[in-house]
Amino acid sequence: MKALDRKLLRDLRRMWSQALTIALVVASGLGGFITCLSAVDSLALARDQFYARGHFADAFVTVKRAPLALAEVLRGVPGVADVQVTVEQVVRVEMAGVADPILGQLIGVDLRQPPRMNQVTVGKGRALAPAGSGAARGDGAIDALVSAGFASVRGLRPGDELTALVNGKQRQLRIVGTALSPEFIFAGLAGMPDMRGFGVFWVDREALAAAYDMQGAFNRVAIKLAPQASEPAVLDGLSRLLAPYGGRDARGREDQTSHAMLNNEIKEMHVMGTVLPAIFLAVAAFLLHVVLSRLVSTQREQIAALKALGYANAAIAGHYLKLVALIVAAGLVLGVALGDWLGTLLTRLYMEFFFFPVFEHRIAPWLIVVGACVTGGTALLGTLSAVGATVRLAPAEAMRPPAPGLYRRTTLERLGVQRIPPALRMVLRNMERKPLRTLLTIGGTAAAVAIVIMGNFFRDAIDHIVDTTFHLSMRSDVNVWMAEPVDALARLQLARLPGVHLVEPTRSVAVRIQHGHRSERVGLQGVQQGAQLQRIIDVEGRQSTVPATGLLLTDRLADKLGIRAGDTVLLEVLEGRQRSLQVRVQATVREMMGLNAYVQRDTLNRWLQEGDVASQFAVALEPGTEARFLEATKELPRVAGAFSKATLLRNMQDVSARNVRIMSTILTLFAAVIAVGVVYNNARIALAERTWELASLRVLGFTRGEVSALLLGELAIGIVLALPLGMALGWGLVHLVVTLLKNDQFLFPVVISARTYAVAGLCVVAAGAASALVVRRRIDRLDMVGALKTRE
Repeated sequence: MKALDRKLLRDLRRMWSQALTIALVVASGLGGFITCLSAVDSLALARDQFYARGHFADAFVTVKRAPLALAEVLRGVPGVADVQVTVEQVVRVEMAGVADPILGQLIGVDLRQPPRMNQVTVGKGRALAPAGSGAARGDGAIDALVSAGFASVRGLRPGDELTALVNGKQRQLRIVGTALSPEFIFAGLAGMPDMRGFGVFWVDREALAAAYDMQGAFNRVAIKLAPQASEPAVLDGLSRLLAPYGGRDARGREDQTSHAMLNNEIKEMHVMGTVLPAIFLAVAAFLLHVVLSRLVSTQREQIAALKALGYANAAIAGHYLKLVALIVAAGLVLGVALGDWLGTLLTRLYMEFFFFPVFEHRIAPWLIVVGACVTGGTALLGTLSAVGATVRLAPAEAMRPPAPGLYRRTTLERLGVQRIPPALRMVLRNMERKPLRTLLTIGGTAAAVAIVIMGNFFRDAIDHIVDTTFHLSMRSDVNVWMAEPVDALARLQLARLPGVHLVEPTRSVAVRIQHGHRSERVGLQGVQQGAQLQRIIDVEGRQSTVPATGLLLTDRLADKLGIRAGDTVLLEVLEGRQRSLQVRVQATVREMMGLNAYVQRDTLNRWLQEGDVASQFAVALEPGTEARFLEATKELPRVAGAFSKATLLRNMQDVSARNVRIMSTILTLFAAVIAVGVVYNNARIALAERTWELASLRVLGFTRGEVSALLLGELAIGIVLALPLGMALGWGLVHLVVTLLKNDQFLFPVVISARTYAVAGLCVVAAGAASALVVRRRIDRLDMVGALKTRE
């Protein structure tokens, strides 16, 4: 073994604790990078494979009722490669012993001509069989495949039966198997995962068409675009042809609910997988620079001796680069293992939201290569200056002891502060003597505080969303949906049901808002004047009032369309009779969920000239009467469905809140690694550099506590200064991440609780205390004789 290699091993053995903490910081950065991007890469791969296997359509249109012959006309639209028409309906579903309201989407499958798009993959059980085959039954029950997520949560197996309200009649759905489809990778209502309250059922198209008198007709169209086709042109052509049948709302794949939710998650994890690792790697580079600089300064004699013995500058520089490489290599190995473990955990969490036939965690080789290159490059940049100083060091200069530090009065003393204790004066002078290292140390500790704040911010945001949505905005206990708009006097019928305290009618209409050359499809919400059960609450928790005339838009929708309060927009109604209206935007509101538009219900009905009608009813109930109310609604044929606020809240807390807690814990642990790495290395370096001074003070009669206070005082002051800076950085980091995560469906509110700031501070203080204990033990065991030996 070469002499330099033996020296390298001795150096590593002597500084093993510092090398370990640096390796852990490197591992955290690489691990975070691999965790987020490997999970999202696995998600994207599973999506692309399933889309290809299931022949996912490129565009979708929903109509009221159109003849089958129209399908051939649609195939003639320029840019259309294939057309597939089906019958679909949303129904109420009941399960024995389950009081919670359940909605089911029935999808008719042509069993004699297998679908060419949105193909169904059967999991457990068997596929649907045509009527008259040996697998069919004649007892009136409708065979059905059920979505795998709903079946898993509800414990459904082949042979189980459910009851569905099909066109006003109770029909039995007999489960023959579970299935998956590219259209329903994400299944839920209102953009929230709800496997308990929403299920998809694939049934024989003929049976479904007969139940709704849709023989020879369809109400759903899936389109495959030709290569190089213009999607906007195709959608416009489809909308014109289907407009007489209520199909003025052709949508591309990007607007399909499942695909949009999946793409948003991929975008968010890309942000998380780049912002956080960048912070970790920057801290690791700082630590490597500090440690290597300190090592060079303490080995000046050795470097001079090596040069005098004939070692070239390149050999000496290579020696220190090997030291960095070994530390980084250890971090890389730990980082890959950590990324694999956490990536597998994150993938399993995704399995509760997104459903694929095959979904396995994988780490693409390019992730490891890119991560290693970025990590290695960052470490190299962090150590170049220290290595350069080593190469430039002349032997004669290296033989001389370092020049003594230039001490002067502290800033406080120059400002006139006189009564500074001697120990504190020594600490402050030493910190001001090396301002760059002091600032970098404070900055590294502040970064740890910022990451803890960001990790716990998501928990604060979820708590704020839950409070705003379920307590301030949604003050009803149950929302009842009607199959068709009905006279608002139907609220009187609901008011007579058990436990009803208050009923408010609302109206929802699909519209396209156009301003100049921009347009957006939204759901226009007609709310009751002076509504108490369905209120509009902004991100700051303030209630917004819907103007007496005109529209109230969310700020994201207004920004997307370039609209300001007072502008006039074109409102194209996409339901019922075709009509376009010129209306004024009166105000905007900053909401968290979706691109929304609001108007008073009376005003909306007057625009549509449809009388006093409503499509939904918000219902407030007496405590303990929800189950009886939901049971009573089953006897009302015009009620298409109902959802309970308590059930929706429970689902969100069981899945989303739990996952946020897991991610917050992981980020907090990562931040603790940074805090320990920065604080501990700083303390160890200070101890190594000031061993002679501390030993001298011990000989002069200073106690161990007094000597420790001089060294650990720097540590304490650095943490005290880092805490407010880190809290400010955390606030800025949260705003940066929220801006990067912003999308049409969701906006995280920037809410950071006092608890989060306190947890961040306590985490860093605890890391500092642990590091102080270790360093204090080393001070107590200080070999004063060895420390006082110095060169002449």
